[in-house]
Amino acid sequence: MSKIEKAKAQSASLKGWKHSKPGLWLSIGGSAFGAISITKDIRKAREESDTLKLVNALVGAAALVTGTALLVRELRQLGSDDVLLG
Repeated sequence: MSKIEKAKAQSASLKGWKHSKPGLWLSIGGSAFGAISITKDIRKAREESDTLKLVNALVGAAALVTGTALLVRELRQLGSDDVLLG
């Protein structure tokens, strides 16, 4: 098996990871770290009275909230598809 075929096989096996419960929880955890960074950016923009940086941080916060909401929805749908959960 060539290196390219091995890489394709590994990539195919990792694609399912993103849509698994542990993968979704890991993504939500990553969003939590993003929230810390955005909070720092907002605080710094307010201290400097920089409106453009504040708008940039607020847009980033909105994107983070939207992304997290999508992950939570996918996590709930994944749970509702599970036969054992009812």
